[in-house]
Amino acid sequence: MSENNDRTSSIPRSQCPGISYTDMLDLDTGTVPDVLREESQQDLGVSPIPTERYTSQEFAQLENEKLWPKVWQFAAREEEMPSVGDSVVYENAGRSYVLIRQQDMSVRAFHNVCLHRGRKLRTQPGNVSSLKCPFHGFTWNNDGTLKEIPCAWDFEHLKPDEMQLPELKVDRWQGYIMVSENRAIAPFAEWIGPVAKHFERWRLDECSTVMWIARVMPANWKAVAEAFMEAFHSVTTHPQILPFLGDANSRYDLYGDYVNRAITPASVLSPHIADDHDQDYILQKAGQYSGRLGVGDGGEADDVFKGISDDDPVKARKVSARLKRAAFQEGDGYDYSDVCDSEMIDMFTYNVFPNFSPWGGFVPNLVYRWTTGANPNECMMEIRVLKRAPKGEPLPKSVPMHLIADDQPFASAADMMGKDLAAVFDQDLSNLKYVQEGMDASKTGALQLGHYQESRIRHFQNTLMKYINA
Repeated sequence: MSENNDRTSSIPRSQCPGISYTDMLDLDTGTVPDVLREESQQDLGVSPIPTERYTSQEFAQLENEKLWPKVWQFAAREEEMPSVGDSVVYENAGRSYVLIRQQDMSVRAFHNVCLHRGRKLRTQPGNVSSLKCPFHGFTWNNDGTLKEIPCAWDFEHLKPDEMQLPELKVDRWQGYIMVSENRAIAPFAEWIGPVAKHFERWRLDECSTVMWIARVMPANWKAVAEAFMEAFHSVTTHPQILPFLGDANSRYDLYGDYVNRAITPASVLSPHIADDHDQDYILQKAGQYSGRLGVGDGGEADDVFKGISDDDPVKARKVSARLKRAAFQEGDGYDYSDVCDSEMIDMFTYNVFPNFSPWGGFVPNLVYRWTTGANPNECMMEIRVLKRAPKGEPLPKSVPMHLIADDQPFASAADMMGKDLAAVFDQDLSNLKYVQEGMDASKTGALQLGHYQESRIRHFQNTLMKYINA
């Protein structure tokens, strides 16, 4: 993976006018971690992407056979199952798995299927002392060994070792519980490579799920995931955030086959806004959007601006970071004084192949997951927010998932996710139905991607095809 860094300077890329994210780091008030400065690009060319990858039932079947059983999948968070006997059901691509917390606090995962007549053993999370099939009562211990066969006299032909529940490989990383049917797969931190070290500072294992929303999306899982792999759609889809989000200033990094990253700077004017606005305008707009009083409204203490000149090109970033540090420390008791401005306010959107997107940084972290079923024209999208528990207090158990009805917008869950975040996802939702319909109707059968700003999509697609063509 270091090979990518070595070739960075030789890879041509277009640069949007205005200050770059990397230039902003040079003006940061804190010590910037190396993982934010390092750039990792790959020149993946400009070939179009066939639409059949998103619309074809045959292609979806190839994914079911050649992709999903081979990779790591994010199945649960530790805080979903904090106690011995806690279980979680994870389903994707026609498969169902049950994860169970063991007596030694390890986690084991099994195919969630009764070996008698095939009923799912569990359909909901919960604490269990054993896995008893609701159909006929065949029962397994929490370690997957056979416990009981009703009318055992009629099943003398079955040996206990033949009735062990098929088991998956499990790994745990930063509070995430990963599973794979591929027993030979490398440990997860090794599989994703050097990117694993990026999260060591942010310690997401100290966080708990405080918001969890899910909705069926009317588009292929890849089309939905890729909608969150670039920021420049904001100029048309999310115009309300342009006064304080550097969408086209985003930097895109590609690591090996399995991870890519977008860093989108906040508290900076989008290059798409041509009007000349000062730094106080950015602060006012950001404050109005977040519900915090803006500069000039009497809502900020004078010491927020101390030592920052009015002509500082990143004044708004420095002030926003100071406000975040104070708010976070008051909220959870941790000291953020050594955290750089970028880590406090910017968006670090990582994608872990194939269907998992954990955000980095110290802000309340978003996490996305996409799962698919029998219909390639729709998928389930889950959105979580992770938040650090107050210092010295135990992690609370995860909130349960709230499923939004198919005919309801994200705004219907605004009381849980906030009206502004709900509005952003509803804007994305408004595109995706017509993206899928458009791909179905496409005359050319091809998607034309940008060389740089959509490089994460091409990176993702290249890895996907390595599995499909294997």
